[in-house]
Amino acid sequence: MSAGPDPSIVSAVAAYYSSKLALHGPIPQGVDWNGNASHELRHRQFLRLLEGSPDASILDIGCGYGDFMRFLREAGHRGPFIGYDVAPDMIKEATRLHGESADCRWRVGAEPTEIADFAVASGIFNVKGEVSTETWARYVRQIIDILSRAGRRGFAFNVLSLSSDPERRSGTLYYADAAEMLSYCLRRYGRSVALLQDYGLYEFTVVVRHNTAAG
Repeated sequence: MSAGPDPSIVSAVAAYYSSKLALHGPIPQGVDWNGNASHELRHRQFLRLLEGSPDASILDIGCGYGDFMRFLREAGHRGPFIGYDVAPDMIKEATRLHGESADCRWRVGAEPTEIADFAVASGIFNVKGEVSTETWARYVRQIIDILSRAGRRGFAFNVLSLSSDPERRSGTLYYADAAEMLSYCLRRYGRSVALLQDYGLYEFTVVVRHNTAAG
């Protein structure tokens, strides 16, 4: 098994998002998104992975205060949900907002110990801070590998796109080349890969399905 994520990066990420939650509370800005409309639009892209599987189990890595679980339930998803986040304050808030039960669990950590049908990660690759782009890109690939292992049927994630206008980019954010990411995922995870970059945000979503034998 490959080495886990760099603990210093994980610690910095946890501190960053804890500060956002403390400043804004459990709203999109509390997980560093612009607002509700884009937050909902971002959530909807993951339905491509889950379509036709309302009872599938879901792992959300970097779940924040659990808004994707709320979105899924409103969309009719009934399956077990496990949310992971590296920021303990986020997990505390998710538990307060949504409760915990056999079908809704919250965990602190960067790498899940469980395996679910599908794994997702939204927004966790964007804020690199002062970490070098090369080091952050290695961290991103490590997390994508974690997603691949965590979702037995498939996984999905989003990342800011280099197709965005150069003058709108920030030096503390990480932007990926969509074509390179698609090629990387095809080589590493198989041919069932979709790239979505048609939903009006400065990002793209990658959806990967594992080729599982018919049972």
